[in-house]
Amino acid sequence: MKSRLAEDVGPSVAAEVYWQIGRRVIAQVTGSGYRTAVWFTPSGEGRFVREWLEGLGSLELRPQPPGPFSDRLSLAFSRYFAEGARRAVIVGINCPGVDRRLVADAFSALTTQDVVVGPTASGQCYLVGLREPQPALLRGLPTAFVQQIARRASAAQLRVRLLRPLRAVTTAQDARLAGLLESRPTMGQD
Repeated sequence: MKSRLAEDVGPSVAAEVYWQIGRRVIAQVTGSGYRTAVWFTPSGEGRFVREWLEGLGSLELRPQPPGPFSDRLSLAFSRYFAEGARRAVIVGINCPGVDRRLVADAFSALTTQDVVVGPTASGQCYLVGLREPQPALLRGLPTAFVQQIARRASAAQLRVRLLRPLRAVTTAQDARLAGLLESRPTMGQD
């Protein structure tokens, strides 16, 4: 859970906001033509995740291992490519504007580009796509920062396509703009 939102509205309200965003994004990106997997943590919450996503279509649930963000992202990409994927796209669930069209654009771009990145307005990523494993590209990232990924891709002579920027929900104001919170201040409520 994003701590800034929890500080603004309290942990219970923040959890509800992310529950809504996550379900919305997963519903919007699930589609034909590609396999949809939901990576979740903690690993023992598979039953809850299955109930949360009930009715959203054919989803594969995969527990995330513990560890740094970059390691978990690298592992997910490694697994997809080891299973025979020719292209892989991973989407975060804190940008309600992510939809099936953006995912399709990312897969399409990966026919000619090595890396696809969907930037947030704050400089992080809502989407990362790869045409082949690139562990050095992701190694040691504290989170998916567009500039770091672009700089590493350039140094490795990889072709990068940036998608349109989207607003991530990290604060109460972001959640209000996305229609996920009432307009009134909610600071201190739980």
